[in-house]
Amino acid sequence: MSKRDYYEILGLNKSASKDEIKKAYRKQAIKYHPDKNPGNKEAEEKFKEAAEAYEVLSNDEKRARYDQFGHAGLGNNMGGGFGGGMTVEDIFSSFGDIFGDAFGGAFGSRRGGGRSRHVNKGTNLRVKVKLTLEEFANGAEKKIKVTKYVTCNTCHGSGAASDNDVTTCSACKGTGHTTRVMNTILGQMQTTAACNVCGGEGKVISKKCHKCYGEGITQAEEVIPLSIPAGLSPGMQLSVSGKGNAARRGGMNGDLIVLIEEEPHQELIREGNDLIYNLFISIPDAILGTNVEVPTIDGRVRIKIDPGTQGGKILRLRAKGLPDVNGYGRGDLLVNVNVWIPKNLTREEQKIIEQYRSSATFTPKPDADDKGFFDRVKNYFS
Repeated sequence: MSKRDYYEILGLNKSASKDEIKKAYRKQAIKYHPDKNPGNKEAEEKFKEAAEAYEVLSNDEKRARYDQFGHAGLGNNMGGGFGGGMTVEDIFSSFGDIFGDAFGGAFGSRRGGGRSRHVNKGTNLRVKVKLTLEEFANGAEKKIKVTKYVTCNTCHGSGAASDNDVTTCSACKGTGHTTRVMNTILGQMQTTAACNVCGGEGKVISKKCHKCYGEGITQAEEVIPLSIPAGLSPGMQLSVSGKGNAARRGGMNGDLIVLIEEEPHQELIREGNDLIYNLFISIPDAILGTNVEVPTIDGRVRIKIDPGTQGGKILRLRAKGLPDVNGYGRGDLLVNVNVWIPKNLTREEQKIIEQYRSSATFTPKPDADDKGFFDRVKNYFS
């Protein structure tokens, strides 16, 4: 299949200037960029076609041959290779800087193999925070003090003794990368790599800051506010963007990773979003029934103990547990009833129990629910 005219592809006439060629290619590259047309093979082919046209028309020698002889004048070694064997990644590597700035550098640098200047990234900082059950239930506002790397306040992160001690890298001209041109069977091919003189930063420091020794960061304490939502569970992590260690000589700060731990409650035990309370009552209260107070995360409440309550019975208080972090309601408070049996009795107490045991009311025929309880009491005193 015959190739389309390169001028037609870019929407130009043969008298177009270099600036007009560059602007026309940039427009086409943005329009058919793979990131704007994911999975669109037709757009990808037009993207390659535009790159091929620009690769020829932006080169004076290739353009002169093309103007005189057309596609036949280019041969196998004079360009025109992007539409065939070269990939989209090769195009980004060679021409990404032309249209990358239209999207904040994202398109040009994402696939360009180091075309953008190296950006330092600070390391993440990890801390542990203990929460009470009340804080798990209601959320909390906390302030934590951490020792971390912060931007040097003497050089303001540049790493240099003064502004005059920072110069543009002569090896890469401040771009942070170097380009090498290779002749291949498909024509000239450019490859880029981080500059080994400046380490990809594009700048060279001649005299380092006396406080941070050229790193641009120093250790210091910082108080960081934390807004902790309700409904978290122990073991969960929160990430606070940009509150980790500062980056060397500018760049992006790391994140603060907060590991949530639980501070034991004096009376309540957590089980998922449910809470458990072990209630101890006396034998008379178990037999006769009573009203008792039990703790919750919202304060103490009174509950009724029915006459004849057995040890091991679970009383469920709906929605008195912890909230779900995703908003799916609250857990319950489970009151585990334990009948407390004294180990040491006075003579008078023993006499009362003996009388109680020998009384007719102590040994009626129990129903199935009561039998286990009375058997345990009889066995204890026998």
